[in-house]
Amino acid sequence: MRKFVPSAAILGLGLLLAACSGNETQGTPDAGTLGKVKVFAAFATPIEEPWDGVIHLALQDAQQRGNIEYTYKEKIGYADGAMEAALREAVKASPKPDVIFGDAFGNEEAVRKVAKDNQGIRFVFGSEFGPVEPNLSVFDNWIHEPAYLCGMLAGRLTATGKVGVVGGMPVAEVNRVVNAFIAGAKEARPDVKVFVAFINSWYDPDKAGAAAEAQIAAGADLLFGERSGVIEVAKKHGLMAFGNMQDQSALGPETVVTGPVWNMGPTVTYAVSQVRAGSFTAQDLKDFSMMAKGGAKLAPYTEHFTNTLPPTVVSEINDRSAKIMSGLFRVPILEETPVGD
Repeated sequence: MRKFVPSAAILGLGLLLAACSGNETQGTPDAGTLGKVKVFAAFATPIEEPWDGVIHLALQDAQQRGNIEYTYKEKIGYADGAMEAALREAVKASPKPDVIFGDAFGNEEAVRKVAKDNQGIRFVFGSEFGPVEPNLSVFDNWIHEPAYLCGMLAGRLTATGKVGVVGGMPVAEVNRVVNAFIAGAKEARPDVKVFVAFINSWYDPDKAGAAAEAQIAAGADLLFGERSGVIEVAKKHGLMAFGNMQDQSALGPETVVTGPVWNMGPTVTYAVSQVRAGSFTAQDLKDFSMMAKGGAKLAPYTEHFTNTLPPTVVSEINDRSAKIMSGLFRVPILEETPVGD
């Protein structure tokens, strides 16, 4: 979830990637020559940060199943040259990785430059831009569907009629999650007031907690923590909260109602199977992060909320979830900056 304003160079870079010559080994490996797929992952943030953490957990799971050999580097950051240096070091390893996963937001130019220079290695990166043949596929988290369901729950559960949302940065990916939450809340309770705050950081729990405190002071009795640091504040005040990206109920089994969960498993499985079969093509892997393909869902309710949520509300959420899965209900994708009440 780390967007940036592209320079003129990045806007033209996609046209150059496939056209440039003088690259390292090109082409796709023959099926059956790879054995266990060697995967490296490059993370700008600590893996404790949920976005990169979701990718890491999916790759760990694939390793535990014996599908891949997995190594990674975290905390690379966004300083000029840091991501490019980390990727160039990785591609010089012996043996080389077959595929590199990671998060390009904030490091788009570096990722695309190294991918262009190493077309014998596959790159699968979170990005707001498109894929580039022959070796760069992109993905994003599309958890607006379960976020809408959380909004519906919030609208039903708030006693004060005021709920809060604390987000990272007002960029397209965050905006569509927050807007979906707001839309769900207002469907369930048209007069609900939704306070929205952005901390302009991808990982600053203290700042997120301070924003949550301000929303509580304004009357919010339920919080959606799009960023880390909100759940702890809700727990301190004895209020309900929604996590984000991962099942965060362990942070407060009697605080965290549920939350949108992103599952990178389907994306990892598909990309690794392509590499193994020698059939990798550059694609936008968006669909693998949506509910219908298992890439997004609601976190399960803890025992506390299983016992306390009104059955009619649970039934309503289950029915709407089923309609989303079957294609009978589409959650709107709204990427403009959300306006709170």
